Amino acid sequence: MTDTTRRGLLAGAASLPLLAGAPALSALVGSSGAAHAQTGSGTQVPGLYRYKVGDIEITAINDGARSFPLADGFVKNASRDEVNGALEAAFLPKDQMTIQFNPMLLNTGGKRVLIDTGNGPQSANAPVGKLMANLAWAGVKPADIDTVVISHFHGDHINGLRAEDGSLAFPNAEILVPAPEWAFWMDEGQMSRAPEAMKGAFANVRKVFKDTDSRVKPYEWDKEIAPGITSVNAAGHTPGHTAYVVASGDAKLFVQSDITNTPALFVPNPEWQVTFDMDAAKAIETRRKVYDMLAAERMQLTGYHFFFPATGFIEKAGNGYRLVPAPWNPVL
Repeated sequence: MTDTTRRGLLAGAASLPLLAGAPALSALVGSSGAAHAQTGSGTQVPGLYRYKVGDIEITAINDGARSFPLADGFVKNASRDEVNGALEAAFLPKDQMTIQFNPMLLNTGGKRVLIDTGNGPQSANAPVGKLMANLAWAGVKPADIDTVVISHFHGDHINGLRAEDGSLAFPNAEILVPAPEWAFWMDEGQMSRAPEAMKGAFANVRKVFKDTDSRVKPYEWDKEIAPGITSVNAAGHTPGHTAYVVASGDAKLFVQSDITNTPALFVPNPEWQVTFDMDAAKAIETRRKVYDMLAAERMQLTGYHFFFPATGFIEKAGNGYRLVPAPWNPVL
C-alpha cells in the first residue's frame, strides 16, 4: 500500500537526489519538521495587469468589486432560476451578484490616456474606489494623466473625475466625452421628462461636470480621439454609450465598455436584458453586432465589468458566445 502519511511523504522526498544548489529539505520544512505558519494579511495585492497592443502599453486597473443580493428583475427577461443556473454554470454563488470595475490606462509613448475613472472617492474599507491607490502602485500620479476618455455617464465611470474635496482628480487632463452622451444628459428637457428613478443620475452628471466647460471636449463616433484610439458607436446601454478600438501596427484591442455587464450572464445569453440598459433592444443589437465581429476577427477585447484582468476573446457558442480569457503574460 502506498504510504501517504506525512512520515512517508517526507521519507520519500528525502530519498530524492537534491539539485545542485537546492536548499536542504530540513531548511524547507523548518528545524521542527513543520512548515512555517504565516498570518494572513487580510488585504489584496495591487490590482494591476500590463500587456501590449503593438507599441501601446495597456494597464488594467481594478477599481474594486461590489457584491449584493440578486434582485428580481436584475435580468428583466429571465427568471431567477435561469439567472441562478447561469451563475452556477460559471461556478459563482447563487442569489448573489458581484460586479467588478476596471478602468484602463494607455501609454501611447507620448500620452497617458485613462479610459473611465471608476466609482470615485469612498469611505474607508469600501469595496470600490481603488483606482487612485492602484495608480499609485503603478507609479502614476494623477497629474501625470494627459487625457481622460469617458465611455458614458453612469456614476461608476465618471465619479472618479472628482477628488474627495470636489476638485478635479486629474488636474492636467483634458476630458473627452461622447457628443451624443453629453447632448442627452445635459439636456434640461430630457431631465424634466426622466422617470423619478433617473433623476439622481441626471443630478450626478451635473455635479461631476460642473464648471468643466474649458476642460471637456465632446467627440463623435468613428474618429481617432487620441493616438491609436478610435471611438465606436455602441449605443443602447445609454444613448451615447461608446466602445473603442485601440490599434498599433497590426495589433488591435476592442474596448467594449458596458456592451455586457457580468460576462457569466450576458456573454452566453446575449438576449438577456440587464436592468442598467436604457434601450434594451438597441443594447442587444449592439451586443450581437460587436460579438459577431470579434468572433470572426478573433480580436482581443477588454470589458469594464469583466473579471480582472478583464481581457480575452469571444467565440460563438450555440445561440450565444463564450469568453475565452487571454493567457497571463509575464513579459511585455
